[in-house]
Amino acid sequence: MAKNCPDYINDLNDYLDGGVSPELCAEIEAHIGKCQNCRIMVDTLKQTVTLCREGKEEPLPEALETRLRSLLKQRWDQKFGQK
Repeated sequence: MAKNCPDYINDLNDYLDGGVSPELCAEIEAHIGKCQNCRIMVDTLKQTVTLCREGKEEPLPEALETRLRSLLKQRWDQKFGQK
């Protein structure tokens, strides 16, 4: 049975880190060679990894950080319950 885009999604991080088997690597490369959407996703992931590794930390404005932390806590509590 032929694989589709969703079948490769979970393996993309390991693919970029070089952590998949040579067979799966060849499969993914063949797929992204003909699938523009997956190629864009892989390129975007590569750029994100590069920015995270090479980028410098920029502090958020205090009001934005407070708001973001509050929103994240709210979402956490909704999903996992309050602690």
